[in-house]
Amino acid sequence: MVGAGVGGAVCAASAFMAWAVRGRSSAVFGPSVWRGDRRRAAVALTFDDGPSESTPRLLEILDRSEVPATFFQCGANVERLPGVARAVRKAGHEIGNHSFSHPFFSFRSAAFMEAELARAQRAIAETTGAVPVLMRAPYGVRWPGLGRAQRRLGLKGVMWTVIGYDWKLTADRILDRVAGNAGNGAIICLHDGRSLEPDPPVGQTLEAVRRLIPVLRGRGLKFETVSQLLCPTN
Repeated sequence: MVGAGVGGAVCAASAFMAWAVRGRSSAVFGPSVWRGDRRRAAVALTFDDGPSESTPRLLEILDRSEVPATFFQCGANVERLPGVARAVRKAGHEIGNHSFSHPFFSFRSAAFMEAELARAQRAIAETTGAVPVLMRAPYGVRWPGLGRAQRRLGLKGVMWTVIGYDWKLTADRILDRVAGNAGNGAIICLHDGRSLEPDPPVGQTLEAVRRLIPVLRGRGLKFETVSQLLCPTN
């Protein structure tokens, strides 16, 4: 019986740690949000891993539909494609911090995580003039010590309400997944890049976004940046 009790405690601790690290609603390792107010008919489109060579095509889609979005950018990609990073800012979109080199934060030191975020913060600010106040950990993985880095850099963590798995699904399946799970206050996670990969294949994402916008608008949902979603002015 004692052994069973110990085993149960170990399992419970493991389950808690798994949720703390990857759970979308977890704020164990730092301030984090995963959705906005359920009472407001608004959603936020977010895009990770950019900028990439395909980001301008995404900007065209968003511009035609007058949709603001939040781009969680990798510092290394910002340095590789500074003109594209500036175009995101010029188009009026929000820019968040997605680390410099897109590593897993699991089993990393607090100093390592802070250095990654700080280097990305500098790259984004120096290139675009925007100083991020939001961050999304690469792969959604948080780890002890991350909260200290967030506090020192003034960053709030952002997870998601629904993730499109758009790095592996077709446009039809991305659309079905996101549209089927996006309601009031939803933060939608998609990708305009693939980690630090040059010229990544994001055509399925672009097609899904083009079709998703009118579907959600047809439900009466308004598109906002994450900051607008979290701190509405009306």
